[in-house]
Amino acid sequence: MRNHTSPRTLALASTAILGAALLTGCGNQGEATVGSDGMKTVSVGVSGNIFDLSIRVAEENGYFAKHNIKIKYVTLNASTGTSGLQSGSVQFLNASPTSFLAALSKGLPEISVATNGGGNPLGIVVSSDFAKKHHLTADTPAKQVAKALVGSTAGASSANTKAEAGLFLKANGVNSSQMKWVSLPNPAADKAALAKGEVDWFITSEPIPLQVQHDGDGVVVADPEKVPQWSFEDAGYGQAVVAQKSFVKSDPSTVKGFATAVHQATAYLDSHKSSDKKVLAAARKTLPGVPDDVLSASVEQVDWPASAKMDAAGWKKTVAFVKDGIGAVPDASVSSEDWTNKYLP
Repeated sequence: MRNHTSPRTLALASTAILGAALLTGCGNQGEATVGSDGMKTVSVGVSGNIFDLSIRVAEENGYFAKHNIKIKYVTLNASTGTSGLQSGSVQFLNASPTSFLAALSKGLPEISVATNGGGNPLGIVVSSDFAKKHHLTADTPAKQVAKALVGSTAGASSANTKAEAGLFLKANGVNSSQMKWVSLPNPAADKAALAKGEVDWFITSEPIPLQVQHDGDGVVVADPEKVPQWSFEDAGYGQAVVAQKSFVKSDPSTVKGFATAVHQATAYLDSHKSSDKKVLAAARKTLPGVPDDVLSASVEQVDWPASAKMDAAGWKKTVAFVKDGIGAVPDASVSSEDWTNKYLP
């Protein structure tokens, strides 16, 4: 398996009743629908970041079709993902470990049936003016970058990404309290705040930081290659394909087909370059409007597993990172009842 050090930035999921109410009616109360062609359509919740790529590759390469499955994409975010799954708006959720562990801590009956990406593909991007003033480039050593950020104004659109920035700063002798933090509603707002000069830098998941750099509006001064604390090897932070336990029990054949297709897609991503024709074609549909060089670089920052199988040791490391590393879910825990490899080849 190719090793790419990196992470995904993900916010603590909310299971608010309001979110569930807003999403009810978008699905068929948790059931997949069968068309006249005999194909079963399932809805999958995605969040519009690079981790969605494995789902798109599985579709583009025909892996789902081999199991008579059609995909309907539903874009959700950290506050609506879990409620969308619980309401039946989606049958599968491409979830961050943080949101999955938060759901489990609430006692929600969810189960992970596959893993489809690892690490934290984040980027810290400073404005062009700030980079020039402090003599920062993409190659500037991490310790020098951290010291330059002291006294600056920082932007973050989730508690998780702010905590990830804290790990980077602490490892390089800087406390996150040594700068002013601006809380922003979403990654797009991060980008806008930088352009308006409201923040000197921000942290979020790819491809936004690399796209800002591509457009000449900033410089990415920290990424998974420079910050080992964000790597899959150190953090054990891997994306989870989650479903309701009731759905898994009622429709095991669909779960098996979906999980197997995801397994094939992650193996394809693991064994092919980010510039591969099929990988780029799927990436363009996953993140429309993003330049190819940015897509390729973002794909490289994810550790795509050769197998979608999980194990207890991996989950133990993930829980430690979420609970103690970034302090996202204080009572996080996972038991053998919360994940399964039963539906994987």
